[in-house]
Amino acid sequence: MANSVHARLAVLLLVDRRGWVLLQERDENAPRAANQWGMVGGHVEDGEDFEPAAYRELAEETGIVLPHGTLRLWRDDEYTYPDGHHGRYCIYAAAVDLTDADIVVGEGRQIVFVEPSTIFGLDLAGSSRHFVVDFVTSDLYRELVTR
Repeated sequence: MANSVHARLAVLLLVDRRGWVLLQERDENAPRAANQWGMVGGHVEDGEDFEPAAYRELAEETGIVLPHGTLRLWRDDEYTYPDGHHGRYCIYAAAVDLTDADIVVGEGRQIVFVEPSTIFGLDLAGSSRHFVVDFVTSDLYRELVTR
């Protein structure tokens, strides 16, 4: 039986004015899902709540500092990896007036806004494939695009 480790993750799906979604291409040094695309965000530290962790991770990975209250919780869900490990994901979303030029890559190969129809052709990490595909067909995504 696989040893199951429960991780707490706060991740973000930001939508620009075109309706494109911010994603990160991880590099070869990533501890999980190396060289694959995924959501911006990461582990919630001990004693930290999910929402503050989302703002912290966004700033650390992209240099973007959003005002508190900007992010909306889209989903609080669990995902089980093929190796049996599982994590609790709190996924936050927001509409932003940003471009790729506003991003300072703090982790990974690149962090860019991706056109939704091309997302399906990317080599997405398993959890990102699960959640991002659902997000771009969600009511919240449609609401953020038509703001």
